[in-house]
Amino acid sequence: MTFVDLPAPAPSAEPHCGTVAVLAFEGMAPFEMSSVVEIFGLPRPELGVPWYRLSVCGETREPMRVLGGFSITVEHGLDVLASADTVIITAVPDVRGDASPALVEALRTARARGARIVSICSGAFALAAAGLLDDRVATTHWKYAHLLAERYPRVRVDPDVLYVDGEDILTSAGSAAGLDLCLHLVRKDHGARVANAVARRLVVPPHREGGQAQFIQAAVGEVAADDGIGRSMAWALEHLAEPITVADLAAQARVSQRTYLRKFSAQTGTSPVRWVLAQRVAASLSLLEDTAASVEEVGAAVGFESPVTFRHHFGRAMGTSPSAYRRTFRTTVA
Repeated sequence: MTFVDLPAPAPSAEPHCGTVAVLAFEGMAPFEMSSVVEIFGLPRPELGVPWYRLSVCGETREPMRVLGGFSITVEHGLDVLASADTVIITAVPDVRGDASPALVEALRTARARGARIVSICSGAFALAAAGLLDDRVATTHWKYAHLLAERYPRVRVDPDVLYVDGEDILTSAGSAAGLDLCLHLVRKDHGARVANAVARRLVVPPHREGGQAQFIQAAVGEVAADDGIGRSMAWALEHLAEPITVADLAAQARVSQRTYLRKFSAQTGTSPVRWVLAQRVAASLSLLEDTAASVEEVGAAVGFESPVTFRHHFGRAMGTSPSAYRRTFRTTVA
């Protein structure tokens, strides 16, 4: 049920920089909402630029329970959301459910007016339901990416990035990536100096390196000892620091190289060379996190021929550099 008793704010004379509306709903996680409120709702006269006017909107005036055991009540309905310069959807109640017809209509109305539409985490599902992501590149939290692509095949889902800037429609990955995108919006609207000042007040970096790939914990499946391919994979994991060729792997499986390549591809969906590279990158993560070894030493320890080769393959797999990964995930090393 929508409500429209409060007047909508007048259209801003400065597109996008003026009014911002964010959606609240029953059962939501408060982190993403709080990030939006912190960045766009907190007055910042010290920055010397016209700041945003934030409205928190909902489909009901009744108190809404949120995660953490408390409730919120909003003052604005979907009419205010549809009239804002920037509309932000932080999530949806159920990624397998349907967005309400009222929300879909509000999003389409806002877009038709020329509003900038933004999603954080699973909020991309609401944008997709409204048809706003058709034939566009978009992202969401990595654990929802496959489902988003499956439910909305016209959306070109990129699961690796922290956010996608489509100019008028922007999408981000989960939780903290929403902060990245909000700061990016401030940077677009007011420049790097202002965005950096906001980031300093939040005690967060104004721009993070890399993408979601570095946060996805990939597991290596168990292999049967009596399976030739599995036996060769287990052997490779114990000898990553050494040179490993297809001939070596085929010998462990006790088949010809041609047979090995065919069976390996059928069983894993990739090639032996790519699989070994992936395992070497994966093995390097704990060394970067838990040891004081240099990047060069880590690369050598997992079998890369040179630091350049290590950085190249690490960057392709993780979307960031070994040094940047270490700065993010480093544990205390005595």
